[in-house]
Amino acid sequence: MSIIESEKNWYPEGVERCSLGKFLKWLAFLGIVAGYGFVAMIVCFVYGLGVTGLDNYFGFGLWITFDLAVIALGAGAFFTGLLRYIIRIDELKNIINLTVIKGFICYSGAMLILSLDVGQPIRSWFGYWHPNVHSMLTEVIFCITCYLLVLIIEYVPLILEQKQINKIPYLHNLAHQMHVVMPLFAGIGAFLSTFHQGSLGGMYGVMFARPYAFRDGFFIWPWTFFLFVLSAIATGPCMTVLICGFMEKVTGRKLTTYRIKSLMCKIGGTMLLIYTVFKYLDTWAWINNVLPRAGMTFDQMFYGLVYGRWLFVCELVLCLLVPVVFLLTPLRKKPVFMYSGAILACAGVVINRYVFTVQALAIPVLPFTKWEIYTPNWAEWATSLMVIAYGFIIMSLSYRYLPIFPQEVGLNKK
Repeated sequence: MSIIESEKNWYPEGVERCSLGKFLKWLAFLGIVAGYGFVAMIVCFVYGLGVTGLDNYFGFGLWITFDLAVIALGAGAFFTGLLRYIIRIDELKNIINLTVIKGFICYSGAMLILSLDVGQPIRSWFGYWHPNVHSMLTEVIFCITCYLLVLIIEYVPLILEQKQINKIPYLHNLAHQMHVVMPLFAGIGAFLSTFHQGSLGGMYGVMFARPYAFRDGFFIWPWTFFLFVLSAIATGPCMTVLICGFMEKVTGRKLTTYRIKSLMCKIGGTMLLIYTVFKYLDTWAWINNVLPRAGMTFDQMFYGLVYGRWLFVCELVLCLLVPVVFLLTPLRKKPVFMYSGAILACAGVVINRYVFTVQALAIPVLPFTKWEIYTPNWAEWATSLMVIAYGFIIMSLSYRYLPIFPQEVGLNKK
């Protein structure tokens, strides 16, 4: 039996895949991108953060923006798991595997980025062994770590269901038993992810020296705690649909029905509407209450093109109101509007994380300070692209060899 014929025996039952040669070329391209980023990562580890665009003014930059964005967009895993296993929306069984893989990629990639941003990865264990109990980031690091373990546990049964691996009786039974207890892990994952999403937002909300990010709150939680949670669960399902649509475009195969993708976008759009209402209320209170108490005005929050008001308009109008209309009206029945709404929603959460991470630090808050411009350099871009390439590699291997989409065989019968 040739290598090509032998490799076909590892495909999911009844599906077609591209030739091994084409697949290896695709992996080689991704490997080159990942390799370039790996070199940049080694440079950062050896020479420290001085080789990046970060400095004493901008301790947070592209890495944290990227980190917060992928964590938010990966939230489709915990929210979809909650809807599938706890609320029992049975239709989501046809896309839940994709959300788990997406969540695993996002959170493992985020942990890799954090190992770079720490600056001294040899001391990264300090956060666990010597936690600062007064910092929200302590809760974040523990919850992200634990949730990544939950995602690994949710990913393992999918690997065990691979056609050849599943022939081993012990592993077949193990996969079955893990599926039985999956609602428990879905509940744990929802708890962990909700709190670390909130604490990431809460961290910005308590920065009273940074008027762009500082917020009042509810008991001990600033409003940003709840806004970060809502924005994550709104855009997570949209990101899942975009990944599914992209995979269908690239492979030329139907992977799930349009009804399922439309349902995911409807769920995301509903949560986005709720988020929009609270975001608008928060923005009104920020402009009319928080900023005057800080002795600043709304106009002082923007500067030039990099930190211009256009970002504010894009986030609150183009990336909130427009996708809400696209995703919650009959326009959703047309793919162009559904995918456009999902793209805009995801872009909105990226802009939100950027302005809270970078613009909040750039604003002068003392009489002798001025606006600062942050520009990420090659090392930051290369390592970020490395994580993206890593995600493509994991998703490509999973699609080729694992039974991700239960409907794929039936939708592609000739």
